[in-house]
Amino acid sequence: MVFQSGMVRPTVGRTFVLTLAAGIVFGFTFAYLLLVTTNYSLVDINWVAPRLAQPYDPHHHSDLENLENIPMGSMGEHGHDEEFHKDEDLVAREMAQKVRVLCWIMTNPKNHDKKARHVKATWGRRCNIVLYMSSTNDTSLPTVALPVKEGRDFLWAKTKEAFKYIYKHYLDQADFFMKADDDTYVVVENLRYMLSEYSPMSPIYFGCRFKPFVKQGYMSGGAGYVLSKAAVMMFVEDALPNKGCRQDHGGSEDVEIGKCLDLVGVKAMDSRDSLGRGRFFPFVPEHHLIPGHVNKDFWYYKYIFYESREGLDCCSDSAISFHYVSPNLMYVLDYLIYHLRPYGISHNVHGLAPTLIESSGGSEKVITGGSEKVMEEEEEEKLADTNTKS
Repeated sequence: MVFQSGMVRPTVGRTFVLTLAAGIVFGFTFAYLLLVTTNYSLVDINWVAPRLAQPYDPHHHSDLENLENIPMGSMGEHGHDEEFHKDEDLVAREMAQKVRVLCWIMTNPKNHDKKARHVKATWGRRCNIVLYMSSTNDTSLPTVALPVKEGRDFLWAKTKEAFKYIYKHYLDQADFFMKADDDTYVVVENLRYMLSEYSPMSPIYFGCRFKPFVKQGYMSGGAGYVLSKAAVMMFVEDALPNKGCRQDHGGSEDVEIGKCLDLVGVKAMDSRDSLGRGRFFPFVPEHHLIPGHVNKDFWYYKYIFYESREGLDCCSDSAISFHYVSPNLMYVLDYLIYHLRPYGISHNVHGLAPTLIESSGGSEKVITGGSEKVMEEEEEEKLADTNTKS
């Protein structure tokens, strides 16, 4: 609108300004009262666009740094003579004498009370021997004080020192040696069941197999990995002095030990069950069980050696380990696995697993009826096929 010279421009009335100001004040006041009374905060509101739901289970060590409401006292226990528990572990006890497993737990002084003691209270006590590898003495666990610095940059150094300590003090007291983190949960009985197929004098190791960096793949450190007695001997005696095995403290512990074991001929094994379902898992059960829980571009799907299934088909009935398990979840898993019993459903297990390790003339062998050779041939075919595709 064009105004002629001398004409008076229209002005905004004082009443309009006051009404507008009052409306703004009333609007913000009402919105504030609404937020307060409905227990929302301004931080909770997404002012831009709605976000897709993200998984809330831990996927990194930092996700379990600030733990709250950790159990402090005794959690109690169910007696072995109770109705549902009497003599239920006869086979497991027999297996524990045949397949001796030493478990060593990677921990540090900050986590002795926060994490490691909950391993001790749950699955750790089912190992034949359990060692807590740290850098300071703690009689409550107790720990082994290794001559290493703490921190993620020194995990490879701690791993080397741990296996040297085991080689020196415990080599003849176990058949297989499992490394696990202080936030790993392990079903030790299922571990023994799987290992009963193999000789401790075969140079082999098991775990959640990843495919990059090492020709035959390597085992995830978080899910835990298991070395045979022969593998420990070859690692300490042959790999560690070899210049091809990383000599300093740096590097990712699981990748570096994978390279060293490959260097001296220790074979990375397929730990899946007869149905192709996994047994070692680098995350909590929810991550693997729930389809679409994380996007397919997540690093895990690029690393995993074998096809990763979702839903109930993901995981073996004889699953062995899960990682990033909080102390609270450790007790939940312990209850669900060892105490909860659906009435009327029995688990028929008669005697030991069909393959038993026996001593003969000072040397150990495996009674397999030829299955060991077949498994080795299948393993070589899988590895060759994977390398061809990559």
